[in-house]
Parts: sequence; C-alpha cells; structure tokens
Amino acid sequence: MGSFSIWHWMLFGAVALLLFGGKGKISDIMGDVAKGVKAFKNGMKDEDAPPAAPAPAPRSLDARLPAAETAEKEKVG
Repeated sequence: MGSFSIWHWMLFGAVALLLFGGKGKISDIMGDVAKGVKAFKNGMKDEDAPPAAPAPAPRSLDARLPAAETAEKEKVG
C-alpha cells in the first residue's frame, strides 16, 4: 500500500485524458454538463434577485438650492 507504480499512473493518465481531453464523445459530454451547470446557476441567481428599481437621477446644485431656501424660510417664518 505504498506508492503507485508507473502502470497505475499511466492508467490514471489515460482515463483522465479520455474524460477531459481530446475530441471524444466523453469530453463533449463533460463540456455539455459544465454548460448545463452554468445555466442552472445563472437561472437560480436571476430568480432570487428582485427586480432592481432604477436609481433616481442626481439633482443638480441649482435644483437643490431653491428647495433649501424654501425649507429655511418655512422654519423661520
């Protein structure tokens, strides 16, 4: 039960190459599975997020000044 021999590593490499490398049917299937998982994650993310309301546009300084002056006059008067 010590280290693996060269034959074990060669067999492991052949299986890994068959599954993940080359242009075989299995590597195409693995790619399709990965695309499906990504699509599932994107679908779950879209369902959980509530629709975002657009942020109001920032007002210019000129638009804020009259409102501040009016509010100040109301406090005083």
